[in-house]
Amino acid sequence: MSILVCGSVAYDTIMVFHDRFRNHILPDQIHILNVAFMVPDMRREFGGCAGNIAYNLKLLGADPLIMATVGDDAAPYFDRFDRLGLRRDHVRRVEGSFTAQAFITTDLDDNQHTAFRPGAMNVSHLNRVSDAPDIRLGIVSPDGRDGMLQHSAEFAQAGVPFVFDPGQGLPMFSGGELLECLKLASYCTVNDYEGSMLAEKTGLSLAQLADQVEALIVTRGAAGSTIFADGRQIDIPCAAPAAIEDPTGCGDAYRGGLLFGIANAYDWERAGRLASVMGAIKIASRGGQNHAPTREEIAACYQQAFDEVLW
Repeated sequence: MSILVCGSVAYDTIMVFHDRFRNHILPDQIHILNVAFMVPDMRREFGGCAGNIAYNLKLLGADPLIMATVGDDAAPYFDRFDRLGLRRDHVRRVEGSFTAQAFITTDLDDNQHTAFRPGAMNVSHLNRVSDAPDIRLGIVSPDGRDGMLQHSAEFAQAGVPFVFDPGQGLPMFSGGELLECLKLASYCTVNDYEGSMLAEKTGLSLAQLADQVEALIVTRGAAGSTIFADGRQIDIPCAAPAAIEDPTGCGDAYRGGLLFGIANAYDWERAGRLASVMGAIKIASRGGQNHAPTREEIAACYQQAFDEVLW
């Protein structure tokens, strides 16, 4: 089944400050805050929700299509797509712009200061779902605001089931807009904090929100996840990771597993467990796309976690 992944493609520049922010910020002077941090360690990672989700789908053996907008600086990411065998037919280069970028500074207590520049992501509405024929499943993940609204409507118009995944873009929308996207979507994924925000903005409880879609999936980190579907609440345990290195991209890895499960007609328990395993594999590596298990290794992790053969 062809899966169209709409969302951001971004670079993450991660810097490490070998001290603690609190030692350099004077609480009574924050109204004139002017600080500089020496960051001897820096790395640049490939990220963005669409890039991360598609990467995990590829690990599982799927052949996803990415729909995103990037800038003039996208050549390294294009090279990566080509090496990985990820199709980029619908990744549009917007001249005179930068690819979305996150600049993250982390201290020794894992506190973070992040600056995010959307760049080309702001014009994601230039892409249209109809440009990708023969799609049978999709996801609208965090992207430019207009693009997310437009792509949700276009999936519905085409009769293609899709996951609405507002993520960190959720504050951009009104309660009415969020409800409209839910009515158009077949599925919705949020983490527990986003679920609370979604409920507050729409004025509906999680149970009521679940009535708007075929399935509402709420991830809860180490506490696992909950799938509201078919009038049931299905609790999915967290698969035990080999190590805990970096949560960046774990939600996207989970969504990759979930989409693979939906595309292959897994029941919700099985789809949720695969999603949980993908998140556990990712958290053992730094960055959103540095884990590289084979399908056999994914199956082994699944069997170890749930005492069940995956494929």
